[in-house]
Amino acid sequence: MRHVIALDVGGTGMKAALVGTGGALLHRARRVTGRERGPDAVVDGILDFAAELRAYGTEQFGAPATAAGVAVPGIVDEERGIAAYAANLGWRDVPLRELLAERLGGVPVALGHDVRTGGLAEGRIGAGQGADRFLFVALGTGIAGAIGITGRVEAGAHGFAGEIGHIVVRPDGAPCPCGQRGCLERYASAAAVSEAWAATTGSPEADAADCAKAVEAEDPKARQIWQHAVDALADGLVTGLTLLDPRTLIIGGGLAEAGETLFTPLREAVRQRITFQKPPTIVPAALGDTAGCLGAGLLAWDLLNKTDSSEVTP
Repeated sequence: MRHVIALDVGGTGMKAALVGTGGALLHRARRVTGRERGPDAVVDGILDFAAELRAYGTEQFGAPATAAGVAVPGIVDEERGIAAYAANLGWRDVPLRELLAERLGGVPVALGHDVRTGGLAEGRIGAGQGADRFLFVALGTGIAGAIGITGRVEAGAHGFAGEIGHIVVRPDGAPCPCGQRGCLERYASAAAVSEAWAATTGSPEADAADCAKAVEAEDPKARQIWQHAVDALADGLVTGLTLLDPRTLIIGGGLAEAGETLFTPLREAVRQRITFQKPPTIVPAALGDTAGCLGAGLLAWDLLNKTDSSEVTP
């Protein structure tokens, strides 16, 4: 049975799958990333995991995987197949595509940015299915995005496209690790809401999910923090809408798990801010934490289909 290997590498864990034609999930697996062992050990772990998946596919389906896709965090040079930088993994200029191809017997390997890869899956087979233009925004520890255009995700000239979390929404505001002040992710990420709610309650363990529950219970302090985040998010999103004119706006990540506690005020805040722009459909992401892995599988099949097409082109 023809299949590909899909890997989604995170700061703490790796998700993997063997994906058949039509996106069929034939096998799933998970393991820890093991970043405490150092960057070289993480790379070795990825290669070993991929080799085990190849062996499993050979045993179960009669042939090894014909391609592989891997999604990684940080700065990714997708064209050259290099994981250029990942602060949480300690990587710099890791030729991951070349290393994986060598370990997997020379099969084609696609390398993608984790959020853009997850956005690809959401756009094609998730919440944005059928939309020719979409913007996917993940509200997690930081905020990142993916710009979807007719079935693909735009990486940009240097691999930085979609970094909506570093749009400045509050000039001269809170300093950001990127070097700017007032970046969107300093106000509207799950981490930012957690930090604000922990400071308000005096409990270091309090997080964004707790704040959302307090909002639902009509706690005035929680509602103030939440609205502050929603307003900043709407400011950033309207900038994105003005530049990109997407048909669908997909919101994922930890903060989106609050459901309508987030989406009802967010839709209203965006509506209040738009003037000439066409309002997009604003929807929650549908694929959860499987998006990156599914997207990696799509990248692998895209690469394989492209290779197949080039072989039959006269």
